[in-house]
Amino acid sequence: MIQLKPFFSNVPGILLLVFSFILPYPGLAQYAVSLDDLDAFEKPGKTWRVAGDAIADLSEQGRLTVSNGNGVLVNLPTEKNKGQDLYTKESYGDLDVEVEYLVAKGSNSGIYLQGMYEIQILDSWGVKIPRAGDNGGIYERWDDSKPEGQKGYQGYAPRQNASRAPGLWQKLKVSFQAPRFDENGEKIENARMLSVELNGVIIHEDVELFGPTRGAMANQEMSRGPIRIQGDHGAVAFRNLQLTPFDNAAPELKGLTYDIYKGRFEALPDFSLLKSEKSGELESLTASISGSGDQFLIRYRGQLDIQEEGSYSFNFSFPGGAGVLSIGGEQVFRPSGGNVAGEVSLTRGLHPLELVYSKVQDWVDPLLTAEIAGPGIRPLLLSDRSFVGSSGPDPILIDPNERPVLRSFMDLPGGYRMTHAVSVASPDNVHYTYDMDYGNLIQIWKGEFLNATPMWYSRGDGSSRPMGTLLYLGSPAFSLAQLSSTEQAWPTDTLGSGYKVNGYRVLSEEHELQFSYEVFGVAVEDKLEVVSGGKGLKRILNLGGSLENRYVRVIASEKIENLGNGLYLVGDKAYYIQLAEEIQSVPILRDSNGQKELLVPARKNMDYVLWF
Repeated sequence: MIQLKPFFSNVPGILLLVFSFILPYPGLAQYAVSLDDLDAFEKPGKTWRVAGDAIADLSEQGRLTVSNGNGVLVNLPTEKNKGQDLYTKESYGDLDVEVEYLVAKGSNSGIYLQGMYEIQILDSWGVKIPRAGDNGGIYERWDDSKPEGQKGYQGYAPRQNASRAPGLWQKLKVSFQAPRFDENGEKIENARMLSVELNGVIIHEDVELFGPTRGAMANQEMSRGPIRIQGDHGAVAFRNLQLTPFDNAAPELKGLTYDIYKGRFEALPDFSLLKSEKSGELESLTASISGSGDQFLIRYRGQLDIQEEGSYSFNFSFPGGAGVLSIGGEQVFRPSGGNVAGEVSLTRGLHPLELVYSKVQDWVDPLLTAEIAGPGIRPLLLSDRSFVGSSGPDPILIDPNERPVLRSFMDLPGGYRMTHAVSVASPDNVHYTYDMDYGNLIQIWKGEFLNATPMWYSRGDGSSRPMGTLLYLGSPAFSLAQLSSTEQAWPTDTLGSGYKVNGYRVLSEEHELQFSYEVFGVAVEDKLEVVSGGKGLKRILNLGGSLENRYVRVIASEKIENLGNGLYLVGDKAYYIQLAEEIQSVPILRDSNGQKELLVPARKNMDYVLWF
């Protein structure tokens, strides 16, 4: 029996509606495929090798320059040797894949799950409306017997183009469910891409695959197959290949019963003193039971059948109330409200399970959400509703055509809250946030614009959130400063700067803005415009006043590589900076306070482009 304990002792007040989220599952058996050599792959062709690094040439088609070392898998086809596909020695069924890749300009590759279902890898930089054949697309199927123009079918374009420029690392995360077969080998369920995420953006969700995509390694589908990397269409590099197989039998909840007790329960009762209003049997955990009322407590009891010994993680959601879970008489998590999680080690066999859900808010619909995950087992729903949409309000999304400029708070890494943020949208789906406290560009992203739910739902907290593939450009700081020498550290606060904000104005129908301010005796007009095709953002600075010993800090990062001709590669191949021709001969690349800084002596007119 669970000990008597208040449900809400750890919840401030009893406001229990929260934004829905899924807590991580620490028990999942993810492992890295070694790229120190090619031993994980079956008979690799001569164009495949391991390297220490790879750099693309933005001006030359298909060119990758590699350096010696290991950890990076590279394919370098030539005119004489077009290359061939690469297969893992191991075969997989249900699988999560994480991998980073970098393409040369104009290059083409792909990741085939089970060697059969391709997620396209392509230089799709600047494509405004992506198709199934673009980067991140689920490639089409093919039928030569169909008329011209109809041979390709059932391809799935990504929701948005989350692609980055050639030579930049891109991160792909895929959750794949293999097709299911009966004991006679007949397919009874199609394969599915449960989710595909590119550069932090969900581009596919629960896509059914009715058959192999074009170029599959076989016509007949199978329950297991290798990972296959396309190798005959261009230069490409891969790193950090992480796999999470799901091969073990899932747990089952058996003999599930329930008892309903009407009323408001803010502590676990002594059930021996209560009489239930209603009892019965259930197929799965649910709070949608006739007769439960507005305020109630439901006690669920059953057996959890574990097929594989190991550590098991649980996620529960109790909107409008609280709950507690015990297995084998031991609490998995203490009485808690909202979204809660717990972890426990379980042996094979049947384990008594008891769950109590107390709903105290009469204006909240009854809802219980429960998931379990364990070794080699994909997160499994134990209830009748998933976490997706299980609680929280409908999102309040900003339409960039109706409101292309939004002022709000903006939360940055490290817990910093920007209080005077101006976020600006563009028709090319390239958006940015400007920091009015320091007169600087702080972040830029591609895709959809802003989620203003935290700002406008209920009382709100004043903040909005970018919705696309996002680049942070460093901690808030001035773009321009006065330095007595190039050895002086860049100022970190406004003290003595004479900083004065003069606002901003819209310059065109394309939502180009110009910000104006004064700092260190210089009048600054800071104009930002999206580069044609949405490939990046151009920054144009017009400076007035004394420019002696004044410098513009273009960027600060842990790593900045000079690629020549005013082109710099920033961070872990995260984006490029291209200086205008008239300032290419004067920049200063220095080490300061544990990071690299790219400085340019201030001029009356100067500009640069951020490509990403």
